[in-house]
Amino acid sequence: MFKFCLKFVSLSFFAAFPIFLQAQKQSVIAENGMVTSAYPDASRIGVEILKKGGNAFDAMVATEFALAVCYPIAGNLGGGGFMVARTAKGEYDVLDYREKAPLKAQEKMYLDEKGNVIERLSLDGHLAVGVPGTVDGMIKVHQKYGSLPFKDLVQPAIDLAYRGVVLTQHEANQLNDYREAFLRINTHTPTHIVKPEGKLWKAGDTIRHIELAKTLERIRDYGRAGFYEGITADLIVAEMQSPADPSKKGIITYEDLKNYQAVWRKPLIGYYKGHKIITMPPPSSGGIGLLQILAMIEKYPLARWGFRDKRTMQVIIEAERRFYADRATHIADPDFYKVPVQKLLDKKYLQSRMKDFSFEKAGKSENITAGNIPESEETTHYTIADKWGNVVCVTTTLNGAFGSKVMVKGAGFFLNNEMDDFSIKAGVPNMYGAVGGKANAIAPQKRMLSSMTPTIVEKNGKFLFALGTPGGTTIPTSVLQVFLNVVEFGMSLQEAINQPRFHHQWQPDEVYLEKDGFKATLIQELEKLGYKFQTRSIIGKVNGIRKLPNGKWEGAADYRRDDTAIGY
Repeated sequence: MFKFCLKFVSLSFFAAFPIFLQAQKQSVIAENGMVTSAYPDASRIGVEILKKGGNAFDAMVATEFALAVCYPIAGNLGGGGFMVARTAKGEYDVLDYREKAPLKAQEKMYLDEKGNVIERLSLDGHLAVGVPGTVDGMIKVHQKYGSLPFKDLVQPAIDLAYRGVVLTQHEANQLNDYREAFLRINTHTPTHIVKPEGKLWKAGDTIRHIELAKTLERIRDYGRAGFYEGITADLIVAEMQSPADPSKKGIITYEDLKNYQAVWRKPLIGYYKGHKIITMPPPSSGGIGLLQILAMIEKYPLARWGFRDKRTMQVIIEAERRFYADRATHIADPDFYKVPVQKLLDKKYLQSRMKDFSFEKAGKSENITAGNIPESEETTHYTIADKWGNVVCVTTTLNGAFGSKVMVKGAGFFLNNEMDDFSIKAGVPNMYGAVGGKANAIAPQKRMLSSMTPTIVEKNGKFLFALGTPGGTTIPTSVLQVFLNVVEFGMSLQEAINQPRFHHQWQPDEVYLEKDGFKATLIQELEKLGYKFQTRSIIGKVNGIRKLPNGKWEGAADYRRDDTAIGY
């Protein structure tokens, strides 16, 4: 269905680092530990930490910083993310290092005097930026769970930044596609990522991130203060005042940076046919969405019907439609809005949501509203397991591709455009087409709603698999379908990831399909019932890790892009 993306890894790499590595349509099997991520360099660095005796949390910190170097379209210092973890003792933990709205943010800051949305103001440039959370998140993970010195976890990313990243074709294409945006939005020219006029990046080229290396050195040497205070903070605040358009200055201040704190939260837990699901609570909508949809479809015999059966697709589409209607109204930052989690996950409530579903015709989103209760898609995901049995499942993002396209002058990293994940105006879609309501309105220091869905699955009290994906609003539905492929249809994790995917999000009222993934006769049958379809090149880039019955790890990474699993 898709062109296979080659992994550009030098021969010296294999000689120096004898591990299991495959460009993936097949899984990677290893005995001790596994890292799956969006880029070979990041997975390699994570496994190096495991081989040195570090645990999964140490490898998480190293992998996160490595992604900031080798995968700048989504890996980041200037963004945020979520971690769901299961320790070797079977205990769960969740870290929310999502970005926050600056102190000077206002509910109507992206509207003109007539109350209309100002086009792209929440997407491009300095006003689109939320207060970054990634660095504080890594500090907190290391303080609570780390075993190796923090400096040893940052150093591999520094070395990579100085040595340079060899581009894949996909990454070269991304940099070329956004060249004009980088030049238009930044007052300085980020020469290390922008080629001179008339020249393009190509596969095999090397990019060195010298300014980013120096920023990482400050983080290595001073920890949190190396980013949220001192030179890096000076550079961020100065950048906020230096947009190409002087009327669109950013609003992040020293106070915003100094006050930012990642938050430890309680995981969301649900059940499906003997499986325990540990996932992300609000401000992510993804965990609630995953559990809602599973509860709505649990009574149907999907395994008997089969993976590509018309009824299977129909049931999933209609459950997805109903979740996204609830998402628009009921889910937001729990520190600002009382999210009715228990009621949204109540079995009777969810059964009632499907009462009007009929196999005879498609539902209509205009007839489905939120129930009455008494997040480009260039995110990135990685999963890590160690020899002791610790598992971390992390989704991190700048929101859109390269975030706001603002690169901090002198610091070498992009800033997010997460402010677009708020409801800029009730009823107006964001960049993913998702409609929001009052609960997710902008407020100072509030976290914006997300779709990220890092998820861990157990059976009979034992770890079974963990997974996640980028993809904006398609994240929960991609995780859902891979979960079902394993649990209902008996696939390996890699087989489950390789299958074509589809997505419905209430508004717009149409089903997205991966191109060439489904038989024309199946789609025609559904069209006769009233379903409308749009094709996409890809939906999600899932990766994950499964524990095999023989005790080994299966690393599974999505062949749709450059995702890579490495184990030892």
